Amino acid sequence: MMNQMLDFIKQMSGKFTDMNPVSSQTDARKIALIRNMQKELRQKDILYIPLRQLPVAVFDLETTGFYPYQGDRILSIGAVKMTGAEIHWEQLFYKTVYNALPPSEDITELTGLTAWELTQASPLLDVLRDFYRFVRNDPLVAHHSSHEKQFMQHASWHVTRKNFQHRIMDTNVLTKAVTPNLSHISLDDWCQHYQIPVKRRHHALYDAAATASLWAKNIEQAEQLGFDHLKDVYNYLANHS
Repeated sequence: MMNQMLDFIKQMSGKFTDMNPVSSQTDARKIALIRNMQKELRQKDILYIPLRQLPVAVFDLETTGFYPYQGDRILSIGAVKMTGAEIHWEQLFYKTVYNALPPSEDITELTGLTAWELTQASPLLDVLRDFYRFVRNDPLVAHHSSHEKQFMQHASWHVTRKNFQHRIMDTNVLTKAVTPNLSHISLDDWCQHYQIPVKRRHHALYDAAATASLWAKNIEQAEQLGFDHLKDVYNYLANHS
C-alpha cells in the first residue's frame, strides 16, 4: 500500500500543468461544474445506507495555519475512497495548491512543501474542481473535521461565491459510539491505539490514508456492536450524550 502511494505521489508531483493563479477563460465553466456537483450531493441521503455499503471519501488538508478568514491558505489536499471498511487504495487523490506567498519555515519543515513546489502547482479553482470530480457525490470524512470544513467553506466561497455543500463527517462520529470510554484526540493517539502504521505525518495523502484506516476500524467495530447504519449511530449518540 505504501509503495503504491509513493508511486502515486511521484506521478502527481511531476504534473505541473498550470503555473498561474485563476485567470483563464474557462473559469466560469469550472465554477459551474463545482456548483452542479454540490447540488447533486445535497440530494443524497446516507443515513440509512448499511455501514458495510457506505461510500465515503476520506480526506485531509495541509494548510499554512488554522484561520482561513485571517489569511491562512490551503497548501495541499489528499484523499482516498472507501466503501464500508474497505479502503480502495487504487482510488487516491493528491494535489498541491498554487501559493504565491512562500510558507513559513515551520510549515515547510512540518509538511515538506516548499515555496518552489507551491508556485508550480495548479490554482485553487482547478484543484477544487478535480477534487470534486474525484469525490463525486460521496460524503467526506476527516479527522478533526472542523479544520477541514472551515477551510473548504472559505475556499468554496472564494472561488465560486457559493457555500460549501458537501457533508463532512468527523471520525469521532464513530469513535464516540464504539469506544465511549476512550478520550483520544490526536490522529497519532488513535493510530497507536489501533496499531495503524503511520509512515509519514503532515502529508495530506498519508494523513488521509491513516484516517481511512481509523474509519475502517471503527466501521468494523460498529457493525460488531449492532449498528446497521449511521442513523443507529446518531440515535445512540443522542441518547448517551
